[in-house]
Amino acid sequence: MPVLDSAAVERMTAALFIEKSWRSPSSTRFWGLLLLAAVIASAGVVGDSTATVIGAMIVAPLMTPILGSALAVVLADRTHLVRSVLLVLGGALVVVAVGFLVGWIAAPPDDFASNTQVSARISPRLIDLLAALATGTVGAFALVRSDISDTLPGVAIAISLVPPLAVTGLLLNVGRYHDAGESALLFATNVAAIVATGTTVFLIFGVRVAARGTVGVRVGELRGKTLAAVAAMLVLVAVPLTTGTTAVARDRQLADDAKPVAEQWAATRHWDINSVEALGGRITVTAVGLPPVPPLTELRTALDHAGMEDADLIVHLIGGGTRHCASTATTCTDT
Repeated sequence: MPVLDSAAVERMTAALFIEKSWRSPSSTRFWGLLLLAAVIASAGVVGDSTATVIGAMIVAPLMTPILGSALAVVLADRTHLVRSVLLVLGGALVVVAVGFLVGWIAAPPDDFASNTQVSARISPRLIDLLAALATGTVGAFALVRSDISDTLPGVAIAISLVPPLAVTGLLLNVGRYHDAGESALLFATNVAAIVATGTTVFLIFGVRVAARGTVGVRVGELRGKTLAAVAAMLVLVAVPLTTGTTAVARDRQLADDAKPVAEQWAATRHWDINSVEALGGRITVTAVGLPPVPPLTELRTALDHAGMEDADLIVHLIGGGTRHCASTATTCTDT
């Protein structure tokens, strides 16, 4: 492993520590690019355009203060740590506000119910944390090794920072508060992973040792409590991610169990099942056929006998409307 020198440390601090003055080149660059990235990401989500959202990922500068926080932790530089954290929080609020404003202007008629960009960011799982840890490691490694800095655009695309915040603002605007919290959790997951992996990589490459011989770089005392706090960040986001992963697995199993029951129910009336899905413990069945509509209470009863009495049932009848069969009700109502 190559040993870092003073020039490398100076390059890293210059790249990651944004100056305090609002008129400084690093500060104007950060806020300017962040605003543009927020607009691009919000417009891309509203338009359900993957290419546009990827463009916002490349432009977004949020990785800079996040890795700057990791470098400040390693150097035990409280001044730059506080400044970097405030930049991350302030930048996140700006993106959420821009997303909210764009959502208010766009006024989507379906509350983004069928938007793939939104649905991809409101169900964070442990696999997202694993991907963020790997991506954060690559980003920190590319920063330490200037000879592989060409990988940074790929890191920007792989790590999802601005798009989840834009989704949060858009969903807040349409009143989907729970889903907005889920997209914010995805952002928090990525931030925690970048800080944790960045701190680890910087320590492994001996940034502290190299910084002690660098003019103008302050190196404080790195305490175990600081590293424990970084580790606690990962644990804090891992708990809800574990819950989300369990819920997804439970819904998948519920859909698998309900599908043969629904198919048998439809076959007796010469109808076809188009899809069987489960979300949040609620089964959604889409059936296709000609009138008369099959008795929905028979499907409700069949599911109950199969051990799914606690699951609500939504039935979309193509050619016959939509019915809601609650788990505790004896009749099905139109929706």
